[in-house]
Amino acid sequence: MRHLKLALPLVALTALEPACMSSHAAAEGKTGALPAGQVWLTPSQVADMKIDVAPVGEQIVDDTLLTSGTVNLDDLRSGHVFSPVTGRVIKIVAQLGQRVKKGQPLATIESPDIGSAVSDAHKAEADLIAAEHDLKRKKELFAQKAAAAADVEASEDAERNAKAELERARQKQFLLRVGNVDAVSQTYTLPAPIDGEVLLRNINPGVEVQGQYSGGAGNNCIPGLTSNAVCGELFTIGELDKVWVLGDIYEIDLPRVHMGTRANVSTVAYPGVVFAGTVDWVSGSLDPNTRTAKVRVTLDNPDKKLRPMMYTSVAITVDQKKAMAIPRSAIVHMGEYKVVFVEVAEEGGKVHFQRLPIDVDESLVGAYVAVRHGVSAGQRVVVGGAEALSQQL
Repeated sequence: MRHLKLALPLVALTALEPACMSSHAAAEGKTGALPAGQVWLTPSQVADMKIDVAPVGEQIVDDTLLTSGTVNLDDLRSGHVFSPVTGRVIKIVAQLGQRVKKGQPLATIESPDIGSAVSDAHKAEADLIAAEHDLKRKKELFAQKAAAAADVEASEDAERNAKAELERARQKQFLLRVGNVDAVSQTYTLPAPIDGEVLLRNINPGVEVQGQYSGGAGNNCIPGLTSNAVCGELFTIGELDKVWVLGDIYEIDLPRVHMGTRANVSTVAYPGVVFAGTVDWVSGSLDPNTRTAKVRVTLDNPDKKLRPMMYTSVAITVDQKKAMAIPRSAIVHMGEYKVVFVEVAEEGGKVHFQRLPIDVDESLVGAYVAVRHGVSAGQRVVVGGAEALSQQL
């Protein structure tokens, strides 16, 4: 529909041009007026107006897909820290912007979960010992025909349950051993999961946090915690020297986007600055609500100009082809029309330029735009000073 709307005024302008030219040609014979749409200049005027022409021919045209995106951390080079225990923050060790090594302390949390984990393990060990003793006695009685087989089976079941409970308690202890646990003071020290910079901190001393192993789910706080409790991520550790930009593309454009293609990213924070990268992942599924697929561009960010969650514009080069094209600078906008000036002759010491309507798609990004209608190969089109020529009409 957009092409149809564009074609109608072009047809009208093209149809009117010969009629105007013939009427003006007739008028020229009588009054000396120039044909419609033409400008005649002397060589010195051409030089003064800095008119430059170039032949129309095939050029490499980049077909570019434009979309929006957001800056994200590289998932493989970032870590999100949650607390495995519920308790109160008593000390902040790592500060925002600080670089930390893997295993380095981030914060210390005072938690009753430490004592519970230790006591649960001790109780499970005692229960297992008692179950083993009971099973041994039942087996001895059964051998003397003083106990029923059902009693032995019940004791075996109790022993298996005791072993499973001990395994659960020990597993919880193992999960807590990732950090520095002090069973006496009942404190847990959060360790850094990777080397990197502290990019985010959501806690302060005195704040209560919910543990991921304490029955909490997602970001819903458990009952009993104060209103300032933190239920989710406590720290974000990562690197900013390489980031991801995630954009959305419609399913109609999916066949045109391939891994390894070039992409240029720009932001409102740095106008005129282009960050060059490549597409290294295209989602294998669509969002059911927006009918779009995610595309990822990886960018080097040595100056750390790009920050997580920045909005960006992404220009993806989806196809490169040769087509009849003209420089973008040759196009002159006259209201709703697009025209170019073509050098048509040189007579009587003057260079003749003719205005022609043209049909091009300026939505593509690049120095050249493909021509759908208006000029043909070999014609000499004005590529510099076209605006100055239009003012002579």
